[in-house]
Amino acid sequence: MAQQALPVRDARLGKPLGASGDEGVRAALRRGGAGGSGRSVSGVALLLPDGSPGGTGRPSPWPALAVRPLAGRLARAGRAEGLTAHVVRYRHRGWNGAAGDPARDAAWAIEEVVRRYGDVPVCLVGAGVGARAALHAAGHPAVGAVLGLAPWFPEPGAADGGPRAEPDGAGEPGPQGATEPGAPPETSDPVKQLVGRQVLLVHGTNDGRTDPELSYRYAERAKKINRDTCRFEVHSDGHALLQHRSEVHALAVDFLLGTLFAQDFARPVQDAMAAPPPLGLRMPLAAGFGASLRR
Repeated sequence: MAQQALPVRDARLGKPLGASGDEGVRAALRRGGAGGSGRSVSGVALLLPDGSPGGTGRPSPWPALAVRPLAGRLARAGRAEGLTAHVVRYRHRGWNGAAGDPARDAAWAIEEVVRRYGDVPVCLVGAGVGARAALHAAGHPAVGAVLGLAPWFPEPGAADGGPRAEPDGAGEPGPQGATEPGAPPETSDPVKQLVGRQVLLVHGTNDGRTDPELSYRYAERAKKINRDTCRFEVHSDGHALLQHRSEVHALAVDFLLGTLFAQDFARPVQDAMAAPPPLGLRMPLAAGFGASLRR
């Protein structure tokens, strides 16, 4: 008996949280609104969970569950502005080298948002592998901002389906992917797609899973072509940023409301955006940041 091929899994969006979700409908009914659609959607946050460097099996549910509290926090903070948040469900558990599967799923999710909600601004919010996917997918015209939490980048020279990461100041690729004479190879993590976007990276200094120095180097390259790039360091925190979760979530709220809905950034975010490297890329996230926002 011939073995039947398993069906190919598709990426999908999780249930909407915020303006178009059940919570938004209930809030509209409490305000005396008619119908069951809640507020109209005027902005979307796409949450991209963590993953692993490789693996084509079914994703574990835990990374998606791990970002759901942040999705809920963002949805509540932006509901009055018409924000909806979705957690993206990947096809595979791993990045998988040149395939870059989470980045492809992120690109599909952005197109799906446009199909569902029309011309609304999108903020990509990724964790770990999802942060790298968000940065790769940022070139879509709907994307206005990218927030990367503990972004994962492969070690220089490690197998990732692409060439070794370029040192700072590397030459731009020439025709057909060639580099200029004497220039190092092009990195598998480009930054050109970030032009015109607002970018915030956050990394714990005690992250034992993803190297904080690699996210700094990426932010340094991005800052050279996009001044609206900054990076915060969470001292003594690890990969999941649990020790200072309230501050990290408050920073995420401030960044999202500022980028999607033109609200004023908190002073530390303003300072980080304005400061040249390394200051604006090693900005410490102060304890109690969330309490100081008063949102």
